[in-house]
Amino acid sequence: MRIGIISPLWKPLPPERYGGTELIVSYIAEELVKRGHDVTVFASKDSKTSARLVPVTEKNLYDTFGYFKWDNLEYDIIETEMVGRLSSEFDILHNHNGFVPLSITPLIKTPMITTLHSSLPPQPESLARAFKDRLFVSISNAQRQLAPYLNYIKTVYHGIDVERFPFSARTGDYLVFLGTFSPYKGPDIAIRIAKESKIPIVLAGEIRKEFEDFYKKEIASMDNGKDVIIKGELNFEEKVELLKNAMALLMPVRWQEAFGLVMIEAMACGTPVIGFNKGAISEVIEDGLSGFVVNSVEEAREALLKIQGIDRRHCRKIVEERFSINRMVDEYESLYRELIN
Repeated sequence: MRIGIISPLWKPLPPERYGGTELIVSYIAEELVKRGHDVTVFASKDSKTSARLVPVTEKNLYDTFGYFKWDNLEYDIIETEMVGRLSSEFDILHNHNGFVPLSITPLIKTPMITTLHSSLPPQPESLARAFKDRLFVSISNAQRQLAPYLNYIKTVYHGIDVERFPFSARTGDYLVFLGTFSPYKGPDIAIRIAKESKIPIVLAGEIRKEFEDFYKKEIASMDNGKDVIIKGELNFEEKVELLKNAMALLMPVRWQEAFGLVMIEAMACGTPVIGFNKGAISEVIEDGLSGFVVNSVEEAREALLKIQGIDRRHCRKIVEERFSINRMVDEYESLYRELIN
């Protein structure tokens, strides 16, 4: 198949540190190339891919601006125009960059599917509703509740390269939080759980400009270098080392988590997850088997008392069976063929 993939422009493929969506796009593109497909990726010029790269910007937008600039409509329009001009070269287009690329679908013959990656309701909603009948893929069943009026044709869970995550059978002596330092992700709640449980915690992640005040007040001020240790963004090797040696990953989210890629990364290392029951948390965690789904700080503390009973090998097995790259791309391949036919 001739497949065109439309990537967000915020981070290169693959991202060096933070960038969950771009990481998934990179995984999909690389696996499709391995399977012999003719793959083209629309992305920033600093991307590294085995596919044919059509550069939209000289470098990723995060490095261009130095922060996440949410109003980036001009770059989405430029990318969409490039896709439109080349659309006849593809059998299928796979869009990962929101709603703007959908504006060309009535003008081209090539079918386009859109995988949504956000854990927030679509913005602007007027644009989402204008394109509600296009073909959408959700990354969890729970994500659909953020915009139930969209025409979802399939749910495809994220997958990772499991072999890149070394398994550890040993239960560590610290907790870990890994993700953006934003109120949505609940790093402050993770600190509270750890402190009340008297277990050290290491927190690592990205500090976005819009959350700097929250980070300084609620997170950085808690770092004492002993039972609360704060790190910045980690590279892949640092991330794996932190995850595989942890007692558990904490996901005390405040929002309706659309998936939570870090959960399957932790589980691949054998590390169980304790997550608040919001969004897709209960779709990823098998309660009592790969971690615990809880509703409060108190329930999280109780879950930590039982964490030693989780079989770390089972955590790994779940990822191998349900959340691998092969399984993810199998499902997308099947969908591509169905729509082309």
